[in-house]
Amino acid sequence: DDPFTAFIDPDIANINRQDDTGSFEGIGAYVSMQDGRLVIVNTFEGQPADQAGVQRGDIVLQVDDTEIENMSVYEAIALIRGPAGTPVRLTILREGLEPFEVEVTRAEIDIPVVESELREDGIAYARLFEFSSDASDRLGDALEAMLEQDPEGLILDLRGNPGGWLNEAVRTAGLFLPRDEVVLIERFKDGTERTYEVQNRAVAPDIPMVVLVDGRSASASEIVAGALQDYDRAALIGEKTFGKGSVQLPHELSNGAELRVTIARWFTPDDRAIHGEGLEPDIEVLLTREEAEAGEDPQLDRGVEYLLTGE
Repeated sequence: DDPFTAFIDPDIANINRQDDTGSFEGIGAYVSMQDGRLVIVNTFEGQPADQAGVQRGDIVLQVDDTEIENMSVYEAIALIRGPAGTPVRLTILREGLEPFEVEVTRAEIDIPVVESELREDGIAYARLFEFSSDASDRLGDALEAMLEQDPEGLILDLRGNPGGWLNEAVRTAGLFLPRDEVVLIERFKDGTERTYEVQNRAVAPDIPMVVLVDGRSASASEIVAGALQDYDRAALIGEKTFGKGSVQLPHELSNGAELRVTIARWFTPDDRAIHGEGLEPDIEVLLTREEAEAGEDPQLDRGVEYLLTGE
């Protein structure tokens, strides 16, 4: 009954390997499978899906002539991706509208691992989209550039971040914590355990900090958020996280397929379970679909307020 232990066929395993490189050929969108339907979690600004009018919250019913309901998310992604310059037709269901078709021309997409800015109110903002193989280096560079301008506080946005490489989660936490602090505990079925400690140099150890999370913050995101919460290094603001705290060991097979087997579970430094539990925010703030579509962001607004007022 473990949904994360799985055989992944060669085409889908290749998708995962492409993502790890930081680029792929497709439409430029984050997706998830919810109740058997493929939902657009977000689009990459300025990329084909965004330019074609695809929106966050859209449900993709069909790809070209193939219905995708109850497919795995990877099967659906395999249909949507394809060579740059080729078209793909998506049948979209959007709240309040009848299903309609959108044609999107695929392109070479660089995954935007980090977005950052120093806001006019003096708050440094960094959004980490996933824990790819160079995520901590990219985030560290962005933080150093903003810290040179002496911001009032820092917001790390992990909303919608599905996770990624474990070592990058540990290094990312290490950007904010002292060396040798425990970031997570990995516990195996036989009762043995392993701890992971900070080994890299902290870039932002002291600046007042908030971490934004939601129900799509999972796995490596929860490792980082949980460690920062346990050490009172940052306040978590937003919604309860996903609750994916299991460890998969991948085995690449001779035909390019993968077998991923769950071997352990993760716990925060204070020995709080992540798997099936998620992390409760220190300050709960919901973000409704209507607010998102209107361009409003009460979670970010609350984070700014917390940093500027201390409450």
